[in-house]
Amino acid sequence: MRVLLIIPAYNEEANIKKVIERVREYRERCGFALDYVVIDDGSRDSTAQICREEGIHFISLLQNLGIGGAVQTGYLYAQRQGYDVAVQFDGDGQHDLESLPQLLAPVEKGECDFCVGSRFLEGTSQFQSTRLRRLGIRYLSFLIRLLSGTKVTDPTSGFRAANKKVIAALADYYPTDYPEPESIVQIAKQRFRVSEVQVNMFEREGGVSSIHSWKSVYYMIKVSVAILCASLQRGKKPC
Repeated sequence: MRVLLIIPAYNEEANIKKVIERVREYRERCGFALDYVVIDDGSRDSTAQICREEGIHFISLLQNLGIGGAVQTGYLYAQRQGYDVAVQFDGDGQHDLESLPQLLAPVEKGECDFCVGSRFLEGTSQFQSTRLRRLGIRYLSFLIRLLSGTKVTDPTSGFRAANKKVIAALADYYPTDYPEPESIVQIAKQRFRVSEVQVNMFEREGGVSSIHSWKSVYYMIKVSVAILCASLQRGKKPC
């Protein structure tokens, strides 16, 4: 099984070297073929320079496309290189590589097409965000279940694994801005099997989150509309 970590990075100069050092160390002992690609999303800091200096495998976008465009670039790369599974993996140090085997297991066994890493299934993650954000996540989880029939407890999680069929679907179209909740509805509407497993996450090690203060209200309104629109689209049976 060939697995690719898609690592979107925008202004992650404080984190990207440490993240890739961990990936390289983990790859030596993981027991399967693990590769990675950093998608530098037009960073204004020294993210791309650090990647060059440290011999990090990366694709540098000419301009900032946002998280959706960066992740879709990763899926396009995974599709063209023939990877069996693509895993979204944040470049800010929040995702725990030790949780990767349980995230991959349902996909590898053919039990699902797309697996979401959740902080909330068993409540064992070291980092679960603020109470206000957890309330927002519960709301999005309820909305997704209401409109698509898919139960996901952590719909904003960026730690997700996709098989070849879902890789092809997300390479063809991936939502923009804050796409994790909307893409779950998109995948469910296309009749792919969605599952989730408990994973561990850490607090961001450096840099600044793109969602904070008043932007949280704007985000909730925008993502609610996006989920509603995605639920109204006609799904298609996966090939």
